Amino acid sequence: MGLFSALLGNAGAVSQAELVQKYGQLLVDGEEIELGFKLLRDTFIFTNKRLILVDVQGLTGSKTEFKSIAYRSISKFSVETAGTFDLDAELKIWVSSETLPSVKKQFNKSVNVYDVQKVLAHHVLK
Repeated sequence: MGLFSALLGNAGAVSQAELVQKYGQLLVDGEEIELGFKLLRDTFIFTNKRLILVDVQGLTGSKTEFKSIAYRSISKFSVETAGTFDLDAELKIWVSSETLPSVKKQFNKSVNVYDVQKVLAHHVLK
């Protein structure tokens, strides 16, 4: 992921091996990482059981919040592809009956948003 893209708020893909090494202690028995993305200091991870949002906080980044969203609590989601002159694609996730999306993330063009949509659809539409 390029620095310019990161500064614009766009996420880039992270390898499964890197995610397992860094966040493997968050996983429960039988849980596996399917996809992951990094946005500056924050990371979001799609596992076979849930969505994990890693929010690095503070100036030094010494404080981190790990938020888990069970797929069964996701009521709807949308994926918007990047256009010809658009620099990013966008993901929105609504939890339960909220009227505004609980999660909004932007991806750079290197991310295949159809993969993101496929993982969400597979787990949410079960």
